[in-house]
Amino acid sequence: MSHYIGVDVGTGSARACLMNAEGEIVSLASRNITKWEPIPDYINQSSTEIWESVCFCTKKVIEDSGVDPSQVKGIGFDATCSLVVLDEDNKPVAVGPDFHDSHQNILLWMDHRAGKQTKKINKSGFKLLNYVGGRMSVEMEIPKILWLKDNMPEDVFDKCKFYDLPDYLTHQATGQETRSFCSITCKQGFEPVGVDGSTEGWNRDFLTAIGLPELIENDFAKLGGSFKEHGKNILSAGDAIGPLSEESAKELGLTTSTIVGSAVIDAYAGWIGTVAAKTDILKESHPSYTESIELATHRLAAVAGTSTCHLVMSKEPIFVPGVWGPYRDVLEKGYWLAEGGQSATGELLHHILTSHPAHLELVAKAGEAGISTFDWLNNRLEEMKLEKNAGSLLYLTRNMFFYGDLHGNRSPIADSSMKGAFIGLDFDVSLDNLALHYLCAVEFIAQQTRQIVEALNNAGHKVNQIYLSGGQCRNHVLTQIMSSATGYPLIIPKYIDAAVVLGSAMLGARAAHKKDLWEIMGELSGPGKAIYPETDSLDKKILNAKYAIFLDQAETQQKYRKQVAKALGEDEDDEDIEKKKQKTT
Repeated sequence: MSHYIGVDVGTGSARACLMNAEGEIVSLASRNITKWEPIPDYINQSSTEIWESVCFCTKKVIEDSGVDPSQVKGIGFDATCSLVVLDEDNKPVAVGPDFHDSHQNILLWMDHRAGKQTKKINKSGFKLLNYVGGRMSVEMEIPKILWLKDNMPEDVFDKCKFYDLPDYLTHQATGQETRSFCSITCKQGFEPVGVDGSTEGWNRDFLTAIGLPELIENDFAKLGGSFKEHGKNILSAGDAIGPLSEESAKELGLTTSTIVGSAVIDAYAGWIGTVAAKTDILKESHPSYTESIELATHRLAAVAGTSTCHLVMSKEPIFVPGVWGPYRDVLEKGYWLAEGGQSATGELLHHILTSHPAHLELVAKAGEAGISTFDWLNNRLEEMKLEKNAGSLLYLTRNMFFYGDLHGNRSPIADSSMKGAFIGLDFDVSLDNLALHYLCAVEFIAQQTRQIVEALNNAGHKVNQIYLSGGQCRNHVLTQIMSSATGYPLIIPKYIDAAVVLGSAMLGARAAHKKDLWEIMGELSGPGKAIYPETDSLDKKILNAKYAIFLDQAETQQKYRKQVAKALGEDEDDEDIEKKKQKTT
Protein backbone atom coordinates (compact mmCIF):
# COMPACT_ATOMS: atom_id res chain seq x y z
CA MET A 1 0.00 0.00 0.00
CA SER A 2 1.19 3.51 -0.80
CA HIS A 3 1.84 5.86 2.10
CA TYR A 4 2.37 9.59 2.45
CA ILE A 5 4.07 11.74 5.07
CA GLY A 6 2.84 15.10 6.30
CA VAL A 7 5.11 17.47 8.22
CA ASP A 8 3.75 20.32 10.31
CA VAL A 9 5.94 22.91 12.04
CA GLY A 10 3.94 24.88 14.57
CA THR A 11 4.94 27.58 17.01
CA GLY A 12 6.17 25.15 19.64
CA SER A 13 6.80 21.81 17.94
CA ALA A 14 7.45 19.91 14.74
CA ARG A 15 5.24 16.93 13.88
CA ALA A 16 5.03 14.26 11.25
CA CYS A 17 2.31 11.77 10.40
CA LEU A 18 2.34 8.73 8.18
CA MET A 19 -0.95 8.33 6.28
CA ASN A 20 -2.03 5.32 4.25
CA ALA A 21 -3.93 5.37 0.96
CA GLU A 22 -7.29 5.30 2.79
CA GLY A 23 -6.65 8.50 4.70
CA GLU A 24 -5.90 6.78 8.01
CA ILE A 25 -3.03 7.99 10.18
CA VAL A 26 -0.71 5.06 10.79
CA SER A 27 1.76 6.78 13.10
CA LEU A 28 2.50 10.20 14.59
CA ALA A 29 5.59 11.78 16.11
CA SER A 30 6.43 15.20 17.49
CA ARG A 31 9.35 17.09 18.96
CA ASN A 32 9.42 20.44 20.72
CA ILE A 33 11.23 23.37 19.16
CA THR A 34 12.65 26.43 20.87
CA LYS A 35 11.50 30.03 20.64
CA TRP A 36 13.68 32.78 22.07
CA GLU A 37 12.39 36.17 23.22
CA PRO A 38 15.58 38.15 23.96
CA ILE A 39 13.55 41.33 24.52
CA PRO A 40 9.77 41.95 24.40
CA ASP A 41 8.21 41.62 20.92
CA TYR A 42 11.41 40.01 19.50
CA ILE A 43 10.77 36.29 19.02
CA ASN A 44 13.28 34.11 17.19
CA GLN A 45 13.68 30.49 16.15
CA SER A 46 16.31 28.35 14.42
CA SER A 47 15.93 26.75 11.00
CA THR A 48 18.72 24.30 11.88
CA GLU A 49 16.87 23.09 14.97
CA ILE A 50 13.57 22.92 13.08
CA TRP A 51 15.01 20.81 10.25
CA GLU A 52 16.66 18.46 12.75
CA SER A 53 13.32 18.09 14.54
CA VAL A 54 11.53 17.40 11.25
CA CYS A 55 14.05 14.67 10.42
CA PHE A 56 13.64 13.14 13.86
CA CYS A 57 9.87 12.98 13.41
CA THR A 58 9.89 11.49 9.91
CA LYS A 59 12.33 8.78 10.95
CA LYS A 60 10.21 8.08 14.03
CA VAL A 61 6.94 7.57 12.11
CA ILE A 62 8.69 5.19 9.73
CA GLU A 63 10.29 3.28 12.60
CA ASP A 64 7.09 3.07 14.64
CA SER A 65 4.97 1.93 11.71
CA GLY A 66 7.33 -0.63 10.23
CA VAL A 67 6.50 0.68 6.76
CA ASP A 68 9.24 0.33 4.17
CA PRO A 69 10.52 3.83 3.24
CA SER A 70 10.14 2.97 -0.44
CA GLN A 71 6.35 2.82 0.10
CA VAL A 72 6.27 6.54 0.97
CA LYS A 73 5.29 8.00 -2.38
CA GLY A 74 4.86 11.64 -1.39
CA ILE A 75 5.64 14.14 1.35
CA GLY A 76 4.04 17.50 2.10
CA PHE A 77 5.07 20.31 4.41
CA ASP A 78 3.31 23.09 6.25
CA ALA A 79 4.62 25.56 8.80
CA THR A 80 3.94 28.83 10.52
CA CYS A 81 4.35 31.95 8.39
CA SER A 82 7.72 32.83 9.90
CA LEU A 83 10.60 34.52 8.06
CA VAL A 84 13.73 32.42 7.47
CA VAL A 85 16.95 34.23 6.54
CA LEU A 86 19.86 32.48 4.78
CA ASP A 87 22.93 33.75 2.96
CA GLU A 88 23.93 32.97 -0.60
CA ASP A 89 25.52 29.70 0.54
CA ASN A 90 22.34 28.60 2.39
CA LYS A 91 23.90 29.28 5.79
CA PRO A 92 21.75 30.78 8.58
CA VAL A 93 21.96 34.55 9.12
CA ALA A 94 21.42 36.15 12.53
CA VAL A 95 18.18 38.17 12.70
CA GLY A 96 18.93 40.21 15.83
CA PRO A 97 18.91 41.85 18.19
CA ASP A 98 22.21 39.94 18.54
CA PHE A 99 23.53 39.92 14.98
CA HIS A 100 26.34 37.54 15.93
CA ASP A 101 24.06 34.60 16.84
CA SER A 102 23.36 33.00 13.46
CA HIS A 103 21.69 30.02 15.13
CA GLN A 104 18.66 32.30 15.61
CA ASN A 105 17.82 33.02 11.98
CA ILE A 106 14.00 33.01 12.01
CA LEU A 107 11.65 35.83 12.96
CA LEU A 108 8.63 33.97 14.33
CA TRP A 109 5.22 34.94 12.94
CA MET A 110 4.21 36.48 16.27
CA ASP A 111 7.30 38.71 16.40
CA HIS A 112 6.10 42.34 16.56
CA ARG A 113 9.39 44.25 16.28
CA ALA A 114 8.57 45.80 12.90
CA GLY A 115 5.80 48.14 14.02
CA LYS A 116 7.43 51.28 12.59
CA GLN A 117 8.17 49.57 9.28
CA THR A 118 4.59 48.25 9.04
CA LYS A 119 3.18 51.77 9.42
CA LYS A 120 5.55 53.07 6.76
CA ILE A 121 4.45 50.37 4.34
CA ASN A 122 0.76 51.00 4.99
CA LYS A 123 1.20 54.73 4.36
CA SER A 124 2.46 53.94 0.85
CA GLY A 125 -1.11 53.60 -0.42
CA PHE A 126 -0.34 50.93 -3.01
CA LYS A 127 -3.30 49.04 -4.43
CA LEU A 128 -1.79 45.67 -3.56
CA LEU A 129 -2.57 46.46 0.10
CA ASN A 130 -6.23 45.85 -0.79
CA TYR A 131 -5.32 42.17 -0.98
CA VAL A 132 -4.23 42.07 2.66
CA GLY A 133 -7.35 43.61 4.15
CA GLY A 134 -6.32 47.19 3.36
CA ARG A 135 -3.02 47.16 5.22
CA MET A 136 -0.18 44.81 6.01
CA SER A 137 0.06 43.26 9.44
CA VAL A 138 3.12 43.47 11.66
CA GLU A 139 3.01 39.64 11.51
CA MET A 140 3.72 39.63 7.76
CA GLU A 141 7.17 39.33 6.25
CA ILE A 142 7.81 42.42 4.13
CA PRO A 143 7.78 44.60 7.30
CA LYS A 144 10.17 42.14 8.93
CA ILE A 145 12.53 42.27 5.92
CA LEU A 146 12.44 46.07 6.04
CA TRP A 147 13.29 45.95 9.75
CA LEU A 148 16.29 43.77 8.97
CA LYS A 149 17.49 46.23 6.34
CA ASP A 150 17.12 49.08 8.83
CA ASN A 151 18.99 47.26 11.61
CA MET A 152 21.46 44.64 10.39
CA PRO A 153 24.87 45.45 8.87
CA GLU A 154 24.44 46.53 5.24
CA ASP A 155 26.99 44.09 3.85
CA VAL A 156 25.12 41.25 5.57
CA PHE A 157 21.69 42.28 4.28
CA ASP A 158 23.02 42.44 0.73
CA LYS A 159 23.86 38.73 0.89
CA CYS A 160 20.55 37.57 2.39
CA LYS A 161 17.74 35.64 0.78
CA PHE A 162 14.36 35.15 2.38
CA TYR A 163 11.93 32.27 2.76
CA ASP A 164 8.59 31.82 4.39
CA LEU A 165 9.18 28.81 6.65
CA PRO A 166 7.03 26.36 4.58
CA ASP A 167 9.06 27.22 1.46
CA TYR A 168 12.32 26.86 3.39
CA LEU A 169 11.30 23.29 4.24
CA THR A 170 10.68 22.34 0.60
CA HIS A 171 13.94 24.06 -0.35
CA GLN A 172 15.76 22.00 2.27
CA ALA A 173 14.03 18.83 1.05
CA THR A 174 14.70 19.28 -2.67
CA GLY A 175 17.50 21.83 -3.02
CA GLN A 176 15.28 23.79 -5.39
CA GLU A 177 14.36 27.49 -5.16
CA THR A 178 10.64 27.08 -5.80
CA ARG A 179 8.17 29.13 -3.81
CA SER A 180 4.48 28.58 -3.07
CA PHE A 181 1.67 30.92 -4.00
CA CYS A 182 0.43 30.35 -0.45
CA SER A 183 3.52 31.77 1.23
CA ILE A 184 4.48 34.64 -1.01
CA THR A 185 0.95 35.81 -1.85
CA CYS A 186 -0.36 35.64 1.70
CA LYS A 187 2.68 37.00 3.55
CA GLN A 188 5.03 38.76 1.13
CA GLY A 189 2.89 40.97 -1.11
CA PHE A 190 3.08 38.85 -4.28
CA GLU A 191 0.31 39.45 -6.85
CA PRO A 192 -0.36 36.43 -9.10
CA VAL A 193 -0.02 37.23 -12.80
CA GLY A 194 -3.22 38.86 -14.07
CA VAL A 195 -4.30 40.28 -10.72
CA ASP A 196 -4.61 44.05 -11.23
CA GLY A 197 -2.45 43.78 -14.34
CA SER A 198 0.47 42.02 -12.63
CA THR A 199 2.95 40.55 -15.10
CA GLU A 200 5.83 39.46 -12.84
CA GLY A 201 4.07 38.88 -9.52
CA TRP A 202 6.34 41.16 -7.53
CA ASN A 203 5.58 44.89 -7.69
CA ARG A 204 8.74 46.85 -8.49
CA ASP A 205 7.24 50.26 -7.72
CA PHE A 206 5.97 49.10 -4.34
CA LEU A 207 9.28 47.57 -3.25
CA THR A 208 11.16 50.68 -4.34
CA ALA A 209 8.75 53.06 -2.62
CA ILE A 210 8.93 51.32 0.75
CA GLY A 211 12.73 51.20 0.69
CA LEU A 212 13.49 47.64 -0.48
CA PRO A 213 14.86 48.02 -4.04
CA GLU A 214 17.40 45.29 -3.18
CA LEU A 215 14.59 42.74 -3.49
CA ILE A 216 14.20 43.59 -7.19
CA GLU A 217 17.80 42.79 -8.12
CA ASN A 218 18.64 39.72 -10.23
CA ASP A 219 15.00 39.05 -11.10
CA PHE A 220 13.86 39.14 -7.44
CA ALA A 221 16.36 36.42 -6.51
CA LYS A 222 16.20 37.19 -2.78
CA LEU A 223 12.49 36.26 -2.85
CA GLY A 224 12.78 33.26 -5.14
CA GLY A 225 12.43 34.98 -8.50
CA SER A 226 9.62 36.42 -10.60
CA PHE A 227 6.83 34.31 -12.03
CA LYS A 228 8.09 32.44 -15.10
CA GLU A 229 5.27 31.17 -17.25
CA HIS A 230 7.24 28.11 -18.34
CA GLY A 231 9.64 27.75 -15.43
CA LYS A 232 6.98 26.75 -12.90
CA ASN A 233 8.99 28.16 -10.04
CA ILE A 234 5.89 29.32 -8.12
CA LEU A 235 3.39 26.58 -7.32
CA SER A 236 -0.06 25.97 -5.86
CA ALA A 237 -0.72 23.64 -2.94
CA GLY A 238 0.59 20.14 -3.54
CA ASP A 239 1.97 20.77 -7.03
CA ALA A 240 4.90 18.41 -7.49
CA ILE A 241 8.28 20.10 -6.98
CA GLY A 242 10.30 16.95 -7.57
CA PRO A 243 11.92 14.12 -5.62
CA LEU A 244 13.80 14.43 -2.36
CA SER A 245 17.47 15.18 -2.81
CA GLU A 246 19.89 12.42 -1.88
CA GLU A 247 21.03 14.33 1.19
CA SER A 248 17.56 15.13 2.51
CA ALA A 249 16.27 11.62 1.78
CA LYS A 250 19.02 10.26 4.02
CA GLU A 251 18.31 12.84 6.73
CA LEU A 252 14.56 12.15 6.65
CA GLY A 253 14.91 8.37 6.54
CA LEU A 254 13.22 8.14 3.12
CA THR A 255 14.25 7.52 -0.49
CA THR A 256 14.73 9.72 -3.53
CA SER A 257 11.57 8.20 -5.03
CA THR A 258 9.47 10.24 -2.60
CA ILE A 259 7.92 13.25 -4.38
CA VAL A 260 7.72 16.59 -2.57
CA GLY A 261 4.56 18.67 -2.85
CA SER A 262 4.55 22.46 -2.77
CA ALA A 263 3.99 23.59 0.82
CA VAL A 264 1.36 25.76 2.51
CA ILE A 265 1.12 27.84 5.67
CA ASP A 266 -0.05 25.72 8.61
CA ALA A 267 -3.57 27.18 8.75
CA TYR A 268 -4.07 26.37 5.07
CA ALA A 269 -3.09 22.76 5.74
CA GLY A 270 -5.85 22.85 8.37
CA TRP A 271 -8.30 23.88 5.65
CA ILE A 272 -7.13 20.96 3.50
CA GLY A 273 -7.40 18.50 6.38
CA THR A 274 -10.92 19.48 7.50
CA VAL A 275 -13.32 21.10 5.02
CA ALA A 276 -13.94 17.96 2.95
CA ALA A 277 -15.08 16.03 6.05
CA LYS A 278 -18.38 14.32 5.33
CA THR A 279 -21.42 15.14 7.48
CA ASP A 280 -25.17 14.64 7.15
CA ILE A 281 -25.91 18.38 7.32
CA LEU A 282 -26.17 18.95 3.58
CA LYS A 283 -27.78 15.58 2.92
CA GLU A 284 -30.61 16.55 5.25
CA SER A 285 -31.36 19.79 3.39
CA HIS A 286 -30.15 18.87 -0.13
CA PRO A 287 -30.55 15.11 -0.75
CA SER A 288 -29.16 15.40 -4.28
CA TYR A 289 -26.01 17.33 -3.40
CA THR A 290 -22.64 16.31 -4.77
CA GLU A 291 -19.23 16.66 -3.13
CA SER A 292 -18.00 19.43 -5.45
CA ILE A 293 -15.51 22.11 -4.54
CA GLU A 294 -18.39 24.61 -4.48
CA LEU A 295 -19.25 23.22 -1.05
CA ALA A 296 -15.99 24.67 0.24
CA THR A 297 -17.25 28.19 -0.43
CA HIS A 298 -19.78 27.76 2.42
CA ARG A 299 -17.35 26.25 4.91
CA LEU A 300 -15.14 28.28 7.19
CA ALA A 301 -12.05 26.47 8.45
CA ALA A 302 -11.18 27.69 11.95
CA VAL A 303 -7.68 26.34 12.56
CA ALA A 304 -7.03 26.76 16.26
CA GLY A 305 -3.79 26.60 18.18
CA THR A 306 -1.72 29.35 19.75
CA SER A 307 -3.75 31.63 17.50
CA THR A 308 -6.74 30.84 15.28
CA CYS A 309 -6.93 31.37 11.53
CA HIS A 310 -10.27 31.57 9.69
CA LEU A 311 -10.19 30.54 6.03
CA VAL A 312 -12.93 30.57 3.42
CA MET A 313 -12.76 29.99 -0.34
CA SER A 314 -14.60 31.89 -3.06
CA LYS A 315 -14.84 31.59 -6.83
CA GLU A 316 -14.54 35.36 -7.28
CA PRO A 317 -12.42 37.83 -5.29
CA ILE A 318 -14.28 39.24 -2.28
CA PHE A 319 -12.67 42.11 -0.38
CA VAL A 320 -13.32 42.23 3.36
CA PRO A 321 -12.01 45.16 5.42
CA GLY A 322 -9.57 43.91 8.06
CA VAL A 323 -9.43 40.39 6.59
CA TRP A 324 -6.35 39.25 4.71
CA GLY A 325 -6.82 38.43 1.04
CA PRO A 326 -8.43 37.64 -1.25
CA TYR A 327 -5.52 35.48 -2.39
CA ARG A 328 -5.69 33.72 -5.76
CA ASP A 329 -4.25 30.27 -6.56
CA VAL A 330 -2.93 29.56 -3.05
CA LEU A 331 -4.86 26.28 -2.77
CA GLU A 332 -6.78 25.62 -5.98
CA LYS A 333 -5.91 27.43 -9.20
CA GLY A 334 -8.55 29.98 -10.09
CA TYR A 335 -10.05 30.11 -6.58
CA TRP A 336 -9.55 32.81 -3.96
CA LEU A 337 -8.98 32.51 -0.22
CA ALA A 338 -9.81 35.02 2.51
CA GLU A 339 -8.01 34.71 5.84
CA GLY A 340 -9.30 36.20 9.05
CA GLY A 341 -7.79 35.42 12.39
CA GLN A 342 -7.40 35.86 16.11
CA SER A 343 -3.84 36.57 17.23
CA ALA A 344 -4.25 34.69 20.51
CA THR A 345 -6.76 31.97 21.42
CA GLY A 346 -4.89 28.99 22.85
CA GLU A 347 -2.30 31.46 24.14
CA LEU A 348 -5.08 33.58 25.66
CA LEU A 349 -6.56 30.64 27.56
CA HIS A 350 -3.09 29.63 28.74
CA HIS A 351 -2.41 33.16 29.98
CA ILE A 352 -5.72 33.44 31.82
CA LEU A 353 -5.05 30.19 33.66
CA THR A 354 -1.35 30.64 34.44
CA SER A 355 -1.50 34.28 35.49
CA HIS A 356 -4.30 33.80 38.04
CA PRO A 357 -3.32 33.39 41.73
CA ALA A 358 -5.29 30.11 41.90
CA HIS A 359 -3.37 28.47 39.05
CA LEU A 360 -1.28 26.11 41.18
CA GLU A 361 -4.38 25.02 43.06
CA LEU A 362 -6.05 24.28 39.71
CA VAL A 363 -3.10 22.17 38.56
CA ALA A 364 -3.19 20.20 41.82
CA LYS A 365 -6.95 19.60 41.63
CA ALA A 366 -6.81 18.51 38.00
CA GLY A 367 -3.86 16.23 38.77
CA GLU A 368 -5.74 14.58 41.62
CA ALA A 369 -8.70 13.96 39.30
CA GLY A 370 -6.49 12.71 36.47
CA ILE A 371 -8.00 15.13 33.95
CA SER A 372 -6.89 18.26 32.10
CA THR A 373 -7.18 21.68 33.70
CA PHE A 374 -9.80 22.64 31.10
CA ASP A 375 -11.92 19.57 31.89
CA TRP A 376 -11.65 20.33 35.60
CA LEU A 377 -12.78 23.91 35.05
CA ASN A 378 -15.67 22.84 32.82
CA ASN A 379 -16.81 20.35 35.47
CA ARG A 380 -16.54 22.97 38.21
CA LEU A 381 -18.58 25.45 36.16
CA GLU A 382 -21.35 22.87 35.82
CA GLU A 383 -21.30 22.41 39.59
CA MET A 384 -21.43 26.17 40.14
CA LYS A 385 -24.40 26.42 37.80
CA LEU A 386 -26.31 23.91 39.92
CA GLU A 387 -25.21 25.46 43.21
CA LYS A 388 -26.39 28.90 42.13
CA ASN A 389 -29.46 27.61 40.29
CA ALA A 390 -28.16 29.65 37.36
CA GLY A 391 -29.96 27.97 34.45
CA SER A 392 -26.92 28.29 32.18
CA LEU A 393 -23.16 28.59 32.41
CA LEU A 394 -23.06 32.04 30.86
CA TYR A 395 -25.50 33.33 33.46
CA LEU A 396 -22.62 32.93 35.92
CA THR A 397 -20.64 35.61 34.04
CA ARG A 398 -23.54 37.75 32.87
CA ASN A 399 -22.08 40.86 34.57
CA MET A 400 -18.44 40.21 33.63
CA PHE A 401 -17.32 41.80 30.38
CA PHE A 402 -13.95 40.64 29.05
CA TYR A 403 -12.26 41.85 25.86
CA GLY A 404 -9.25 39.67 25.07
CA ASP A 405 -7.09 41.12 22.29
CA LEU A 406 -4.00 40.81 24.50
CA HIS A 407 -1.70 40.40 21.47
CA GLY A 408 -3.42 42.90 19.19
CA ASN A 409 -6.27 42.36 16.75
CA ARG A 410 -5.71 40.52 13.50
CA SER A 411 -9.30 40.62 12.14
CA PRO A 412 -11.47 42.44 11.41
CA ILE A 413 -10.11 45.54 13.20
CA ALA A 414 -6.55 44.83 11.99
CA ASP A 415 -4.92 46.85 14.76
CA SER A 416 -1.87 45.37 16.47
CA SER A 417 -2.13 47.96 19.26
CA MET A 418 -5.43 46.58 20.56
CA LYS A 419 -5.26 45.30 24.14
CA GLY A 420 -7.42 43.52 26.71
CA ALA A 421 -10.05 44.98 29.03
CA PHE A 422 -12.10 43.58 31.91
CA ILE A 423 -15.20 45.03 33.56
CA GLY A 424 -16.27 43.13 36.65
CA LEU A 425 -13.06 42.68 38.65
CA ASP A 426 -13.21 42.30 42.41
CA PHE A 427 -10.96 41.05 45.24
CA ASP A 428 -11.83 37.38 44.70
CA VAL A 429 -8.76 35.27 43.85
CA SER A 430 -10.33 31.85 44.50
CA LEU A 431 -10.36 28.86 42.20
CA ASP A 432 -14.01 29.59 41.42
CA ASN A 433 -13.00 33.07 40.31
CA LEU A 434 -10.42 31.51 37.99
CA ALA A 435 -13.19 29.35 36.52
CA LEU A 436 -15.27 32.46 35.81
CA HIS A 437 -12.35 34.30 34.22
CA TYR A 438 -11.69 31.25 32.04
CA LEU A 439 -15.35 31.21 30.97
CA CYS A 440 -15.11 34.90 30.06
CA ALA A 441 -12.12 34.13 27.80
CA VAL A 442 -14.03 31.29 26.13
CA GLU A 443 -16.94 33.63 25.49
CA PHE A 444 -14.59 36.25 24.03
CA ILE A 445 -13.15 33.71 21.57
CA ALA A 446 -16.68 32.76 20.49
CA GLN A 447 -17.90 36.36 20.16
CA GLN A 448 -14.89 37.38 18.10
CA THR A 449 -15.45 34.38 15.83
CA ARG A 450 -18.98 35.67 15.28
CA GLN A 451 -17.59 39.12 14.48
CA ILE A 452 -15.20 37.67 11.88
CA VAL A 453 -17.88 35.49 10.25
CA GLU A 454 -20.27 38.45 10.08
CA ALA A 455 -17.57 40.58 8.45
CA LEU A 456 -17.03 37.86 5.83
CA ASN A 457 -20.71 37.35 5.08
CA ASN A 458 -21.51 41.07 5.04
CA ALA A 459 -18.88 41.48 2.33
CA GLY A 460 -20.34 38.73 0.14
CA HIS A 461 -19.17 35.35 1.46
CA LYS A 462 -21.80 32.72 2.26
CA VAL A 463 -20.41 30.88 5.27
CA ASN A 464 -22.95 28.58 6.94
CA GLN A 465 -20.72 25.98 8.63
CA ILE A 466 -17.56 26.21 10.73
CA TYR A 467 -14.96 23.43 10.58
CA LEU A 468 -12.88 23.66 13.75
CA SER A 469 -9.57 21.85 14.25
CA GLY A 470 -7.01 21.67 17.04
CA GLY A 471 -7.12 20.77 20.71
CA GLN A 472 -9.90 23.29 21.34
CA CYS A 473 -12.26 20.79 19.66
CA ARG A 474 -12.09 18.71 22.85
CA ASN A 475 -13.41 21.58 24.95
CA HIS A 476 -17.17 20.95 24.85
CA VAL A 477 -17.94 24.23 26.61
CA LEU A 478 -15.96 26.23 24.06
CA THR A 479 -17.39 24.41 21.03
CA GLN A 480 -21.00 24.74 22.19
CA ILE A 481 -20.64 28.44 23.01
CA MET A 482 -18.92 29.08 19.67
CA SER A 483 -21.73 27.36 17.77
CA SER A 484 -24.41 29.21 19.74
CA ALA A 485 -22.67 32.58 19.41
CA THR A 486 -22.24 32.31 15.62
CA GLY A 487 -25.54 30.52 14.99
CA TYR A 488 -23.87 27.93 12.75
CA PRO A 489 -23.11 24.21 13.06
CA LEU A 490 -19.59 23.47 14.23
CA ILE A 491 -17.92 20.45 12.59
CA ILE A 492 -15.30 18.51 14.53
CA PRO A 493 -12.92 16.48 12.32
CA LYS A 494 -12.01 12.82 12.69
CA TYR A 495 -8.46 13.67 13.71
CA ILE A 496 -8.78 16.58 16.14
CA ASP A 497 -5.13 17.22 16.92
CA ALA A 498 -3.77 16.00 13.59
CA ALA A 499 -6.00 17.81 11.09
CA VAL A 500 -3.18 20.15 10.05
CA VAL A 501 -0.48 17.52 9.64
CA LEU A 502 -3.04 15.29 7.87
CA GLY A 503 -3.61 18.15 5.41
CA SER A 504 0.13 18.19 4.69
CA ALA A 505 0.09 14.45 4.04
CA MET A 506 -2.66 15.11 1.48
CA LEU A 507 -0.27 17.53 -0.24
CA GLY A 508 2.19 14.65 -0.51
CA ALA A 509 -0.53 12.42 -1.98
CA ARG A 510 -1.45 15.08 -4.53
CA ALA A 511 2.19 15.52 -5.55
CA ALA A 512 2.62 11.75 -5.98
CA HIS A 513 -0.53 11.20 -8.05
CA LYS A 514 -0.95 14.64 -9.68
CA LYS A 515 -4.67 14.68 -8.97
CA ASP A 516 -6.88 17.67 -8.26
CA LEU A 517 -6.54 18.80 -4.63
CA TRP A 518 -10.27 18.63 -3.88
CA GLU A 519 -10.38 15.10 -5.33
CA ILE A 520 -7.55 14.04 -3.01
CA MET A 521 -9.29 15.68 -0.05
CA GLY A 522 -12.55 13.90 -0.84
CA GLU A 523 -10.82 10.52 -1.07
CA LEU A 524 -8.82 10.87 2.13
CA SER A 525 -11.10 12.84 4.50
CA GLY A 526 -13.00 11.00 7.22
CA PRO A 527 -16.40 11.80 8.74
CA GLY A 528 -16.99 14.87 10.90
CA LYS A 529 -19.12 15.34 14.03
CA ALA A 530 -21.58 18.25 14.08
CA ILE A 531 -22.40 20.46 17.07
CA TYR A 532 -25.52 22.57 16.61
CA PRO A 533 -26.29 26.03 18.04
CA GLU A 534 -28.77 26.45 20.84
CA THR A 535 -31.48 28.75 19.52
CA ASP A 536 -34.00 29.34 22.32
CA SER A 537 -31.74 29.10 25.33
CA LEU A 538 -30.81 31.50 28.06
CA ASP A 539 -27.23 31.31 26.77
CA LYS A 540 -28.33 32.64 23.37
CA LYS A 541 -30.08 35.63 24.97
CA ILE A 542 -26.99 36.42 27.01
CA LEU A 543 -24.68 36.00 24.03
CA ASN A 544 -26.74 38.36 21.87
CA ALA A 545 -26.91 41.02 24.59
CA LYS A 546 -23.20 40.79 25.35
CA TYR A 547 -22.21 40.78 21.68
CA ALA A 548 -23.29 44.42 21.44
CA ILE A 549 -21.20 45.12 24.55
CA PHE A 550 -18.26 43.25 23.03
CA LEU A 551 -18.39 45.48 19.95
CA ASP A 552 -18.70 48.57 22.12
CA GLN A 553 -15.63 47.57 24.16
CA ALA A 554 -13.54 47.38 20.98
CA GLU A 555 -14.78 50.74 19.71
CA THR A 556 -14.39 52.39 23.11
CA GLN A 557 -10.78 51.27 23.46
CA GLN A 558 -9.90 52.88 20.14
CA LYS A 559 -11.81 56.04 21.06
CA TYR A 560 -10.00 56.35 24.39
CA ARG A 561 -6.59 56.04 22.74
CA LYS A 562 -7.48 58.76 20.25
CA GLN A 563 -8.71 61.06 23.02
CA VAL A 564 -5.43 60.73 24.93
CA ALA A 565 -3.35 61.10 21.76
CA LYS A 566 -5.30 64.25 20.84
CA ALA A 567 -4.75 65.71 24.31
CA LEU A 568 -1.00 65.11 23.91
CA GLY A 569 -0.94 66.43 20.38
CA GLU A 570 -0.10 63.00 18.99
CA ASP A 571 -1.66 61.04 16.14
CA GLU A 572 -0.74 57.53 17.37
CA ASP A 573 2.04 57.28 14.77
CA ASP A 574 5.28 56.14 16.39
CA GLU A 575 7.48 58.13 13.99
CA ASP A 576 5.58 61.37 14.54
CA ILE A 577 5.53 60.86 18.31
CA GLU A 578 9.30 60.27 18.35
CA LYS A 579 9.93 63.38 16.27
CA LYS A 580 7.83 65.48 18.65
CA LYS A 581 9.69 64.08 21.65
CA GLN A 582 13.03 64.95 20.04
CA LYS A 583 11.80 68.45 19.18
CA THR A 584 10.60 68.98 22.76
CA THR A 585 13.92 67.76 24.14
